[in-house]
Amino acid sequence: MENNNHNCSLRGGKEDSRGALVVLEGLDRCGKTTQSTRLVANLERLGHSAELWRFPDRTTSVGQMISSYLSNKSQLDDHTIHLLFSANRWEKRSLMESKLKSGITLVVDRYSYSGVAFSSAKGLDIEWCKAPEIGLLAPDLVVYLDIPPEKAAERGGYGGERYEQLEFQKKVGQNYQVLRGPTWKIIDACSPMEDIEEQLQNMALDCVKTCQEGIPLSCLWSC
Repeated sequence: MENNNHNCSLRGGKEDSRGALVVLEGLDRCGKTTQSTRLVANLERLGHSAELWRFPDRTTSVGQMISSYLSNKSQLDDHTIHLLFSANRWEKRSLMESKLKSGITLVVDRYSYSGVAFSSAKGLDIEWCKAPEIGLLAPDLVVYLDIPPEKAAERGGYGGERYEQLEFQKKVGQNYQVLRGPTWKIIDACSPMEDIEEQLQNMALDCVKTCQEGIPLSCLWSC
């Protein structure tokens, strides 16, 4: 993808070596949080600098507003909450870029794809949902943990937050199908946990190696 007005590229020989931006996506209760935590631990064990990030980042002021909404403690218009989710990613963009340029691989539990898939499942136009995400950093690898919504609903803790409703999750899953791109890889989230962990580690290691060899950063959904 080509860049827009944001300085997304790294240039200059050996300085091109950087960390990888690895994103985990999927329906609620698909196992993203567990697997992203394990992936960071495995990368560090193998000698790679890695950090775990999660969106929404509920530690920021914007994130706290989102957290209140998700736990059903506040009500917001669908357009408003979508823009808050996007703002939550934008407020971390500069730090994300500097971390990657310094050689740290970022494993991110949910990113822009979640924002678009969930908001469009409410009936918002998918292109409108993508628009505020344009210019954020594009992931080098997106791993989608694929699970039938019915199976996800059987997992512990399901239903504790606003979006954990079976019919809604079915719509989210359909929207993820539309958003899939060339950097996406799919893992069966119903597989044994150890098998998922191994597949994810191998995918991430290949991506880290490619980024160390000098592939430039790019921007999300830029034209």
